[in-house]
Parts: sequence; structure tokens; C-alpha cells
Amino acid sequence: MHGAEVLIIHETGGAAAGDDHRVRPVPDGDGMVSASPSAGLAILTADCASIALGSEEGVFAAVHAGWRGLLGGVIEVATAAMRDLGATAVHGALGPTIHAECYEFSEDDLASVAARYGDGIRSVTSGGRPALDVPAAVAAAFDGASVCPVAGIDVCTCCSDRYFSYRGGRDDGRQALVVWSMEESP
Repeated sequence: MHGAEVLIIHETGGAAAGDDHRVRPVPDGDGMVSASPSAGLAILTADCASIALGSEEGVFAAVHAGWRGLLGGVIEVATAAMRDLGATAVHGALGPTIHAECYEFSEDDLASVAARYGDGIRSVTSGGRPALDVPAAVAAAFDGASVCPVAGIDVCTCCSDRYFSYRGGRDDGRQALVVWSMEESP
């Protein structure tokens, strides 16, 4: 959706005898948070940031963060929702996303993102044009939301032939990020 809408996902129906474990669609949004050990959360991205969040308490999230979502605070909203469900220390990992060398960005939009996250998100493309450094913006959002970063996948979707990129090749395919709890279902 390219915004900051975060959904809370409660029970998915459990694992009762005869349950077929069907995927149940949810309303549109850019993040999902759950504390249910029977839930698995998935988001799709091409060049936007895919983010996995988790906590020792079994609260977890999957977040899609494009520049509009970053500007709207989607990471901060998801983290706050996790804490509302009982998370204390939140850990986060960034998946593949477009990097600055491939992400030309308008000066006005760049100024808006910099006003929220600081000038460290400003960069230039390989051709010397203004660019948004998405990994730096995610790192700034993590810092502001007190998320402890953990190793993710540091690769540019546009430069790599292993990932889909709308900007790089007008691909209509998407990467999926799937997050679930390691807690046992009752």
C-alpha cells in the first residue's frame, strides 16, 4: 500500500483436528504484527525494504517499507504495536532492497525523508544524481524506535540478478518475506 498501516493478526484458526491450515488473506496494509504461534506473516516487495521484527516474548512482525511508508513511520508503528502486545527488546533485520546507487530521488521528496531521519539518508546514484539510501533510512528508523539491528541481507535488488526489481527491470515478480514465531502452539 506504500503507507504506514499496520495490522494486528490474532489467531489464524489453530491446529484443531481436520484444520486444513489454509492461508487467510488480511486487509491491505504495509505491516503485520502477531503474538500468535499459529500465525505466519508474509509481505511482498520488489525494491522496497522488507523487514523482519521479533522479540524474545514471541511477538513478531513483517513490514513492507517503501519511502512513503518510511516517511509515515511504518517501522515505528509496527514496533509500537509489538510493544503493545508485550514485546520488550525488539530485534530487526532488513531484507534485500534497492540501494542508493540505483535509486534516483527527487530533491523535494529527499528533503521530506531527511527531515524525519536526518541527512544520513541522502546519497547519490552511480551517475551522481540525488538518491535515497533506503538501508540508512531503515537504520535511522530502527534507532528511533529502539530496534536492535541483526544481520539481514545486504544486497541491492536493482543490481543483483537474483532478486526482482521494478526499477531495474520493470519486473512484476516479488520477493516474499515470511516471519513466524518459534514458540510451540498450545
